[in-house]
Parts: sequence; C-alpha cells; structure tokens
Amino acid sequence: MFDTLQVPDEHRYDGRMKYRRCGRSGLLLPEISLGCWHNFGDRTPPEQQRSMIFKAFDLGITHFDLANNYGPPFGAAERNVGRILKQLPRDELAISTKAGYIMWPGPHGEWGSRKHLLASLDQSLRRLGVDYVDIFYSHRLDAETPLEETLGALDSAVRAGKALYVGISSYPSDQTQSAIEICRDNKFQRLLIHQPNYSMLNRWIEKRLLDVCDDAGLGVIAFCPLYQGLLTDKYLNGVPTLSRHVVAPHFLRELDMQPAILDSIQKLNDIARERGQSLAQMSIAWILRDPRITSVLCGASGVDQIVENCHAVNHARFTDEELLQINDVLVPIKMPLSLWAAD
Repeated sequence: MFDTLQVPDEHRYDGRMKYRRCGRSGLLLPEISLGCWHNFGDRTPPEQQRSMIFKAFDLGITHFDLANNYGPPFGAAERNVGRILKQLPRDELAISTKAGYIMWPGPHGEWGSRKHLLASLDQSLRRLGVDYVDIFYSHRLDAETPLEETLGALDSAVRAGKALYVGISSYPSDQTQSAIEICRDNKFQRLLIHQPNYSMLNRWIEKRLLDVCDDAGLGVIAFCPLYQGLLTDKYLNGVPTLSRHVVAPHFLRELDMQPAILDSIQKLNDIARERGQSLAQMSIAWILRDPRITSVLCGASGVDQIVENCHAVNHARFTDEELLQINDVLVPIKMPLSLWAAD
C-alpha cells in the first residue's frame, strides 16, 4: 500500500514525551495518546493517516487507541491503522480497542454480552493484523447484561492471549466500583484502566470516579479533552464552515454554543495566552495537572495538531493563582448534559 518505509526517529525517547504508570501496573503510557476515532476511516487519505501516526511515534506517542466501530465505515480505522502500525516495532506499541457500540446487525452486534465482546475482539484482531491487543475495553455499560458476564468475557480475552490488559469506558462510578469488586471476588483479570470523557467543560469524574479508580489502582485516560474542538481556537472568532458543530452536530450541539459558554472560552484563552500556551495546550495540561490521570487521549486531523498537543506536556504545571483563575471561569458555566456524563 505504501511505496516507502519510514525509519522512526532515534531520539523519540529522549525526553520530549513523558510517561506515567497506568494505575498499579507495570504498563507505562505516554501522557498524550493518539485517538483514532474520527480521522482514520476511508475518507482520510492514506498518506495523511500514515504521516500522523509516524509523527506521533517520532514524538514518543506509543499508545494508539481504537474501537471496533471507528471509521467510517465501521472497522475501517482498525484496518487502516493496523496496516500502518505494521511498519513500527510492535513491542514498543500499546494498541487498544473496544467493543460495545453497534458494529453489525442483529441481536449480538452490540452491548456487553460474552457473545458480542469475544466475537468483536476476534474481528478486531483480524482487521488490525495482530495476535493480541494491549488493552481491550468494554466500551459502555450494558444495563441488561450481568456485569459478571461482561467482565468474565474480558477475563477470557486475557486468558486466551488475545489481550494483555482489560478496561472499561464511560462506566458510572457505582458500576465501576461494582466491576472492581466482581473482578476481585471471581478472580477475574483485574481492570487496568477506565476511559471516561473528561475536560474543563465536563468534570463529572471529579465527584467520585477519580477516587474510585485511584483506590483500586486503575489508571484513567481522558477522552474528548478538547470538548469536540470547543476548547481550541476554532470557535474564538465564530463558527467555522467545516467545524465539528457543523458537520457533526450530534457531538457538538447548538446548546454547547451558547453566548455565555463562548464568552467563557474567550476568558480561558486569555489565561492560556498569559501562560504562553494555546487554549488546546492549556486544556490538555489542565487535565494532566492531576496525578491520578495516566494519559490524555487526543484525536488529530493533521500532523501540526499532534505537534501542538504534544507541547502541552512541557508546560503542565499551574500556579495556585492560575488554577483559581481557571476555576472562576469554569464554575459559572452551565454546560448542557454531556453525552458521556455517566454519573
């Protein structure tokens, strides 16, 4: 598919990227991980995808996050990313995938049954072209399937050598606590990580989930850290033509674009400029301020965006005054209920 192979940068581990231990485990993840949700389907040119992944790896990003239905179409991201990752040293990579959202028609095409999870994992491995993934997630809570069944399926994936670690995504705090206890009581593979939606505009995990995960030794990796682009410079001067709000309004809704919210974004941008950062960089750094966070999962549409996001790790410390300023802006914001505010 590609005419030439690119040799990875020999200085990729020379300190540009920092790594954090994932909970109480031996797995180290980069503070910035590359999410392959939106821009690794068949609509994105292959060379663009390849350049993003290679640049990410050269910058020290070793974790590439996928799910069975990422695309479009469903499955395309795993297939496309898998082809590119074959050109990189597998033992340096942490590849994650998930199952739980709709993937194929019929009663077993989604949710958390043993049937769906293990069938989906087998399909994912074939698309990725690997023998195992490093992390396999239950992508969402299934209220109709016993947690014992869902977690037992994750345990089976590890015992079969198809995953090294397992995790959950977007589970509420109470169900996360229950899942931890079920794994312990049934001697299932313990959960390694929780992947929740977390940003300055969606702080639900601060109420309880962070403490639940910390107490049990789970790492936390935050997705949507830039709130679908709202915490970038895209909306500082109005709504651009090809913004997420225009092309995917179900993710960034009209309710999210209220004048009071946009005014608060301007104030956050002013604080970021005083820190010598872009708004996106400060938003990522703000998440990394908490040692309970293992990694921030950032998507990208181009190489420049990956480079900019990675600069956040070099300026992730905040003074008490800066944190108070940010909090003073955030507290009055009345965000509409997020699609992924689990509690």
